[in-house]
Amino acid sequence: MNKKEIRTLNSEIEIRSSSDDESQKIVGYALRFDSKSEDLGGFVEVIKRDALNNADMSDVRALVNHDADKVLGRSTSGTLKLEVDDFGLKYIIDPPNTSYARDLIESMKRGDINQSSFAFIIDYENDGEEWDYNDDRDVYVRTIKRFKKISDVSVVTYPAYAATESVVSKRGLDDYKNELHNKLKQKQIAIELELI
Repeated sequence: MNKKEIRTLNSEIEIRSSSDDESQKIVGYALRFDSKSEDLGGFVEVIKRDALNNADMSDVRALVNHDADKVLGRSTSGTLKLEVDDFGLKYIIDPPNTSYARDLIESMKRGDINQSSFAFIIDYENDGEEWDYNDDRDVYVRTIKRFKKISDVSVVTYPAYAATESVVSKRGLDDYKNELHNKLKQKQIAIELELI
């Protein structure tokens, strides 16, 4: 399963200017560790602190709204720097002198755009996720333990939970529910066989 998923983080993004030149940097966090997401359609998500260990981040793009036609930076060119720290995955973008980058920076300065997002693939081969049910909150909890790949970080206008992108996670929740149902059936069959 190499299905790409997208998540949005509600955290401030900054424009930082250097005093020696007129260049501006876009700085933010694409993801935060050990904090619960909002409801993602029947479940919440938590990213473990070591989920990025061994993740492929060799060629990550910085985009506007996950639009591949609006590239702000790229890790291989040095215009996107990624740092894993105690809080999560921090990014620093050296944006190009293009009309869409200048427009984005103006919208960010006004406070119209202030969220981050990232696109990823879970490492399913190495138990990259775990599902649990929280009885107290009546919600499923997906814990991401390992990412296989981070493909982009994006500055976004609003949360990018479009139906086609959230279907992947919904499918994971449905798989977990089916697995629980099958285990319950197996236990019921085992109990019935013992009674015979």
